[in-house]
Amino acid sequence: MTFRMPAEWAPHERTWMAWPGPNPTFDNPGDLAEAREAWAAVARAVRTYEPVTMVVGPGQAEGARALLGSGVDLVERELDDAWMRDIGPTFVTNGTELAAVDWVFNGWGAQEWARWGHDAKIGAYVADLVGVDTYTSRLVNEGGAIHVDGEGTVLLTETVQLGPERNPDWSREEVEAEIHARLGTTKAIWLPRGLSGDYGEFGTRGHVDIVAAFARPGVVVAHVQPDPSHPDHELCRGIVAQLRSETDAQGRPLEVVEVPAPTVLKDEDGEWVDYSYINHYLCNGGVVLCAFGDPRDEEAAAIFRDLFPERTVTLVDARTIFAGGGGIHCITQQQPEV
Repeated sequence: MTFRMPAEWAPHERTWMAWPGPNPTFDNPGDLAEAREAWAAVARAVRTYEPVTMVVGPGQAEGARALLGSGVDLVERELDDAWMRDIGPTFVTNGTELAAVDWVFNGWGAQEWARWGHDAKIGAYVADLVGVDTYTSRLVNEGGAIHVDGEGTVLLTETVQLGPERNPDWSREEVEAEIHARLGTTKAIWLPRGLSGDYGEFGTRGHVDIVAAFARPGVVVAHVQPDPSHPDHELCRGIVAQLRSETDAQGRPLEVVEVPAPTVLKDEDGEWVDYSYINHYLCNGGVVLCAFGDPRDEEAAAIFRDLFPERTVTLVDARTIFAGGGGIHCITQQQPEV
């Protein structure tokens, strides 16, 4: 049977995360301490719904345990950074057994500040801990750069998989063939780019998981920026229009649920923010949703409660995580049940 990546709403065996350590993303002790508090808050929220395993750097387990409590499993391994969605394996299943796809990881396009010698090995390490076969891909890719509906459709962005920093010698057709072969998908929907703030110093150059995500087959949640002064205003209008013109792998026209961005437009340094509620995480019986101390937090929570009436929505402050270059979805990676 063909292996495929299940949709995120399918049942999970557990969630994998990585613990922040000293690195260029958290370049002073205060930033690192705040990051660890934020990662721990997410881990505790997810642990309410399913088991969590945290990969921690050597010698960091005691400090991690103090913040995480006793409910989170810890394993030690050398790490460079803390974005498990991107460095961990993509789990796939054929219905009777689990396997893992290990993409090439090169520091989000070999960015000058990034280190990835240890992180490039985490996908295979986690797969080995789970005890499943690993299928190694030659494609430079990250988990935050793909989103599937579990029924053959995958969302991608042109500036990631087709960007010269990652796969300069690959054609669109070659990328699609590799993605489909590894994920069991048959149709790719290419968005032109990601949110403006994702092209800053610690950005990913366009990950899809802060722009759009499947909520169920045929239904996509999409980030919209209501304020016309923000550069994402027109970008998001175009993406929403594109998604509404698309069909999925089963031939269904996509229904698009718009999720307005928080009201804050710039960070304390005056840079445009890419704060997004799309960067949520679905776990067993729950939705762990980014919060920003913003008037639109509850509006977003209401949208997700309507979308997932059988799940409990938990808001977790994600501003510290976004300051490091990602959100709640970026620091979690699901291991599906078989």
